[in-house]
Amino acid sequence: MTAIGFLYPGYSAEDDYPRIEQLLGSDIRLTVIHTDIGEDAHRVDALLEMGSPERLAAGVEQLRHTGAEAVVWACTSGSFVFGWDGAHDQVRSLAKTAGLPASSTSFAFAHAVRELGVARVAIGATYPEDVADHFVEFLHADGIEVVTMRGSGIITAAEVGTWGRDEVLALARGADHPDAQALLLPDTALHTAAHLRDLEAELGKPVLTANQVTVWEGLRLTGRRVNAPALGTLFTKEPIIQMPGR
Repeated sequence: MTAIGFLYPGYSAEDDYPRIEQLLGSDIRLTVIHTDIGEDAHRVDALLEMGSPERLAAGVEQLRHTGAEAVVWACTSGSFVFGWDGAHDQVRSLAKTAGLPASSTSFAFAHAVRELGVARVAIGATYPEDVADHFVEFLHADGIEVVTMRGSGIITAAEVGTWGRDEVLALARGADHPDAQALLLPDTALHTAAHLRDLEAELGKPVLTANQVTVWEGLRLTGRRVNAPALGTLFTKEPIIQMPGR
């Protein structure tokens, strides 16, 4: 059994996690702990408060009883707004508080892009462009080229959580670029788990979405690799096979 804990701000698309758990197999447990979102606003000051050490520490208290082997802060905007170095500090603080390996969705995207072996990406953001620009800067700090970025200007996670398949596909189509080797949809408030195959079929390239990469990152922290094609190209790598006696 592999158990992973996720600190998820508020309530929007957290039902992606049980859906993903169902697709991964019976020996993986994904536990979502809801943190206090504070003000629901895609605004830099509100996002800095949402990702503060105090709010994450409060979530860790609930996580202690779940048997989690790793913890991921399941929020992209509430991590990349701190910048590359600040996001590292945030994760280090979370790991120290939890006593577990830790990461965040922003680093999950960076690691997933490397896993796919791509260098140029497009971004379809639900956020206002001034917030999304911080994600572009975050990826640039890791040497990832963003060929185009499209913001949607949505202020609240609650509104993003109401989007269905048609809106998600429209966002992806509008944000894609022929020079991009993969498309990134970076909001954990966006329901995407049910649409990953449709997204990749529509664009003809890998699509990385926030809740998808967050789960993959949790598995990476625990040393698990799972083949689950329904979750997109990122999950089509063959599982690591442990040889007898090694």
